[in-house]
Amino acid sequence: MDFSKFAFWNRVYLELPDTVRSAKFIPRKQWVVTGADDTHIRVYNYYTMDKVKVFEAHADCIRCVAVHPTLPYVLSSSDDMLIKLWDWENGWACTQIFEGHSNYVMQVVFNPTDTNTFASASLDHTIKIWNLGSPDPNFTMDAHQKGVTCVDYFTGGNKPYLITGSRDHTAKTLEGHTRNVSAVCFHPELPIILTGSADGIVRIWHATTYRLENTLDYGGERVSGFGCIKSLRRVVIGYDEGTIMLKFGREIPVASMDSNGKIIWAKHNEIQTANIKSIGAGCEVTDGERLPLAVKELETCNIYPQSLKHNPNGRFVVVCGEGEYIIYTALAWRYKSVGPGLEFVWSSQGECAVRESSSKIKIFSKSFQERKSIQPTFSAEKIFGGTLLAMCSNGSLWFYDWAECRLIKKVDITVTVKVSQSTVISAAPATDLRNIYWAESGDLVAIATDTSFYIMKYNRDLVSSHFHSERPTDEGVVGAFETLHKENERVRTGIWAGDCFIYSNSSWKLNFCVGGKLDRPMYLLGYIANQSRVYLVDKEYNVIGYTLLFSLIEYKSLVMRGDLDKASEILPTIPKEQHNNVAHFLESRGMIEDALETATNPDYRFELAIQLGRLEIAKEIAEEVQSESKWKQLGELAMSSGKFLLAEDCMKYAMDLSGLLLLYSSMGDAQGVSKLACLAKEEGKNNVAFLCLFLLGRLEDCLELLVESNRIPEAALMARSYLPSKVSEIVALWRKYVNSKAAESMADPEEYPNLFEDWQVALSVEENAVKTRRVYPAAANYPSHADKSFTTLVEALRNLQVEAEEALENGNTDDDLSSSGAVWIQKLVAEENGHVENEGEGVVDGTKEIHQPNNQGVVYVIDSGFSKQKFYNPISKVLWWHEYPKHLPRQRSGRAGRVRPGKCYRLYTEDYFLNQMPGEGIPEMQRSNLVSTVIQAVRKAVTAGFFANACRLEPHSKGDTDGIVTWSSFGLMAISSWQFVGKGDTDQISPCLHLLKEVLKILRRNI
Repeated sequence: MDFSKFAFWNRVYLELPDTVRSAKFIPRKQWVVTGADDTHIRVYNYYTMDKVKVFEAHADCIRCVAVHPTLPYVLSSSDDMLIKLWDWENGWACTQIFEGHSNYVMQVVFNPTDTNTFASASLDHTIKIWNLGSPDPNFTMDAHQKGVTCVDYFTGGNKPYLITGSRDHTAKTLEGHTRNVSAVCFHPELPIILTGSADGIVRIWHATTYRLENTLDYGGERVSGFGCIKSLRRVVIGYDEGTIMLKFGREIPVASMDSNGKIIWAKHNEIQTANIKSIGAGCEVTDGERLPLAVKELETCNIYPQSLKHNPNGRFVVVCGEGEYIIYTALAWRYKSVGPGLEFVWSSQGECAVRESSSKIKIFSKSFQERKSIQPTFSAEKIFGGTLLAMCSNGSLWFYDWAECRLIKKVDITVTVKVSQSTVISAAPATDLRNIYWAESGDLVAIATDTSFYIMKYNRDLVSSHFHSERPTDEGVVGAFETLHKENERVRTGIWAGDCFIYSNSSWKLNFCVGGKLDRPMYLLGYIANQSRVYLVDKEYNVIGYTLLFSLIEYKSLVMRGDLDKASEILPTIPKEQHNNVAHFLESRGMIEDALETATNPDYRFELAIQLGRLEIAKEIAEEVQSESKWKQLGELAMSSGKFLLAEDCMKYAMDLSGLLLLYSSMGDAQGVSKLACLAKEEGKNNVAFLCLFLLGRLEDCLELLVESNRIPEAALMARSYLPSKVSEIVALWRKYVNSKAAESMADPEEYPNLFEDWQVALSVEENAVKTRRVYPAAANYPSHADKSFTTLVEALRNLQVEAEEALENGNTDDDLSSSGAVWIQKLVAEENGHVENEGEGVVDGTKEIHQPNNQGVVYVIDSGFSKQKFYNPISKVLWWHEYPKHLPRQRSGRAGRVRPGKCYRLYTEDYFLNQMPGEGIPEMQRSNLVSTVIQAVRKAVTAGFFANACRLEPHSKGDTDGIVTWSSFGLMAISSWQFVGKGDTDQISPCLHLLKEVLKILRRNI
């Protein structure tokens, strides 16, 4: 084994340059200190593995280091025959050197009862006792014939004992090793002494009788040391070839409590007592907290207690251990009876039984006189007391009565093992029966194994009648036990409180009537009915209690049995503060109605009412509590249940404005939406307020709300879409909130109407739509509007004009001209709002779908009288809306009625059609931009200079000079556009045509 590696448990973390002889933890600093053969002491942080300190401590190998339990001191011993004291708070300075040994100092150890003294063992055959304040030893002991290799103090009490190991093969005065004794240890909890030698043998001795109890040999060669922790019954044995951890004895504390609250426990051989009743009435006791008990030393026991138990009436206590039992009086701890025995149990009536061996059990009367001796035909591994005497053998339980020792029943305890995911289950004998717990009534018993426990009912009347009939009992009584319940959970400790079994499981959770997880391993002591509390004890003999009402236990037991009438009689005896506990229990049983009637907590009652759909009760609770979350929860449930009035009230209480908006808009309640808009605005919920105003058609208020909220960009978009007349106002306001450059880039439609498509149409639509905007159709009329087209007014007009262009291009004509009278834009706006009235001849009631002109099946056509033509404007450079000539209405009317009779609605008067509509359109030549055509021709024909000299045209009129632009890329002056020829002015020739003629002349001359 490589001794230069220092390991924590089984993982190597640190590698040192030489052999490590000793290492000790310093928990309060999270350090580990080591001494090695290279004469150096090294200190590491055992969490981060950082090196804290390294220094040379001795002139030769360091054999041992020891840490003071309270002061910042470390002792080191070495082959240089010196012992040194180091102070880590003083920079690891050496504050004392102890001289006196004449050979290697093998070990030093502090005295646990007087930490100012320590002992040292040396190969000079001596043990010296030192004081920290003096460099000279207090006294010296010559204890061995050869060198002393190890030493340890007794830690089990105030006894001033030392144990030493030597190369003379002895540990004074324990003999048995065949080679050097290399390690010795007093166990801090158990009455044992451990010694190890160079031959790898570990011997365990009784600390009181010094009798050899056991010998261990794990083949690990030389034993280098032992490690023990107080409160843990575990021992680590260090070998040259590895490490082994052992567990000794039981971890359950040796303690017992009688029915009056008197507790007796054993710490080693010392017996101590405490009384629950000593806690004054004025002392407030919290569940789970340590009880402030006054502990008294009772007496010393002559044997080491392995078990301690009160008899049923609490007058006597039996202590069992070391193959003997002793019965004492509980109050004065006076000797009453003694005898050999491996186990001792009490009956429920005060009788007792002793297992002297696996083949002999004795039964004693209440006066401790031997009454009967049993020699079972099987090997009795354990015995259990209670209502019946039970013996365990190879996974089976044999129950006998106490009076005649007659066989009552043989019970085979099995564990089930799932072979696969199918239903195939196999059974095998239980490997370990841990304990049997009898209820005080004697009718119920819990049988606990390593992996599960069973609740069984004992049929006392059936057994009694069987014995009175004098039938044979060799096979026991059929039906003596009935299995009520099985739980696959390990029981560590358990007790009965009435018909309720309380136990702590493998994860230290206190189960059944007491909920919650224990913060540390706890063991049940007992239940005191008149205090309604269950008590537990930990390994340090700290006692805690939990409230557990007997009436509550009885009530739950009756409910589980189905006896609800008796349970209802007991319910008034349960304190009001426990009614919520009862309600939770009833809810877990599916009895939610009863839980609602029992519960007192408003929050819990509200949840139960919601589960049951009892909305009126839930409303009463919500009014009492006034919780916003409860109003919201109730409102959502009322909404889903169709109780809209209740939902409205809940949402108002909860200020659930979004929910109210959904409710009012679904119900078509315009008045509710209007009130909600005011409420939302007061609460600062501008998003809800905006939606309410928008639904009401109050667009001006929407715009004002956006401005007040400093949402100017959104206000501008809102105005452009719905209130074009307000755009200029919003743009002026917007310019104030941005920098000057951004403000200059913003276009106002009053200044640049050409940049806003369909601007005049939008203004007209706004003017006519305002008349019908605040007319609110009833929600009941929704089905008649469900299939309505979502085409906007502007889109409809644009589609009609595109239709006119396509008609011209396709050459379609139709003489079926409708003269149905004036149909104005507000008529179409009225249809958009769902209200259609007959206004003139030929108008059809209702809203008709407007189809694209080229789609098949067109029945109705709307003729606006305008079309978007390719008409070039030299100022705006965009296409213009322009009225078209009289032949186009005939084409458009021809679109209607191709499949079945239809209608054409014209948005102008008949008088306008006959007297004002132009007869012919403007030729395309006069509507086009010829700049690019002229320039291309010039580039192909002449040079820039030639053209500039040859073609100098006079403007058509004085105001036409604005149409002249400079083309710097061509190096010449060209006329991009001149005044258009007026309607019917065919004698005038446009400047573009004139320019084109001049270009053609130049081209002919060049050719």
